[in-house]
Amino acid sequence: MTREEIFNGVQEIFRDIFDEDDLVIEDSTNSDTIEDWDSLNHINLVSAIEKEFKIRFALGELQELKDVGAMIDLMLTKINS
Repeated sequence: MTREEIFNGVQEIFRDIFDEDDLVIEDSTNSDTIEDWDSLNHINLVSAIEKEFKIRFALGELQELKDVGAMIDLMLTKINS
């Protein structure tokens, strides 16, 4: 799976979780750039991403992530390993 395919899938999950059909994420997107990105929505995001891509994040991995780009890079490693 390519980084672009993963990114596009994550984009759709963000739109669904935040209920914004026109939401556009970038590598630099983080919880400071999306108003409704609180702890509950963070859990919903992680859960939806794990389910959609059939991967699991360790708590330590999640704590290290600073933005969407870092999450996509981690996902790319997990999916293609």
